[in-house]
Amino acid sequence: MNYNYLLCGVGGQGTVLAAKVLAQTAINMGNEVKTTETIGMAQRGGSVVSHVRVGENIHSPLLPMKSADMIIGFEPAEVVRNLSYLKEDGVVVVNKKAVKPTTASLGGSDYDGSEMIDYLKKHVKTLVVVDGDAICEQCGSAKVLNVALLGAAVGTGHLQVSEAELTDALLSKVKEQFKEMNLKALKLGMES
Repeated sequence: MNYNYLLCGVGGQGTVLAAKVLAQTAINMGNEVKTTETIGMAQRGGSVVSHVRVGENIHSPLLPMKSADMIIGFEPAEVVRNLSYLKEDGVVVVNKKAVKPTTASLGGSDYDGSEMIDYLKKHVKTLVVVDGDAICEQCGSAKVLNVALLGAAVGTGHLQVSEAELTDALLSKVKEQFKEMNLKALKLGMES
C-alpha cells in the first residue's frame, strides 16, 4: 500500500528534518521512499513544503494533487495554501500558532492564524489542532515543534507508523544532547 504525506511550514520550523525522520522511519520499516522539498526563501521565513511518498512503484517524489493521506502543517496558512494536495478523507495535523509573514508585519496586519484554522475546520473532515507553543514550552525549546507535530500525527493513528518505529528514526537523526528533549516532545505531541 502507498502513503503520501505533505509537510508544510515556513523556514526555520524544522519541516525538512521532520520529513527526513518520517522518511527514515519508513525506510527502517522496509519500505521504498521518495522525498523532495520545495523551498522558497526559507531562510527569510518563506514557504517550505516537503513531499514524502512511501510504497511501491512510486515514480516521482512529488505528490499528485488530491493524493496526500496526511498534511502535517507547521503554520495554518501554509496548510490552507497546500490543501489541494489532501485526499477527500485525508487527515490534517496543524500547529495553531501562526507565523506572521513579513508583508503582514510591515503592513500592520493582525494575522494570528485563527481565520485559517476556522477555514480548515470547515473543509477538513479529520483535523487535529496542536498547541505547539505549549509543548515547546514544556520541553524548554521551540526547536522541538517538528517532533511534537510528528507525535501528534502518530497519535491520530493515521500515520501508518508506531511510536517505537518513529522513535528509532528520530534518535538516529538528532544529536545526543537533544535526544531526551525530543523524546519528551514526541510523547507530548502524541498526547495532544
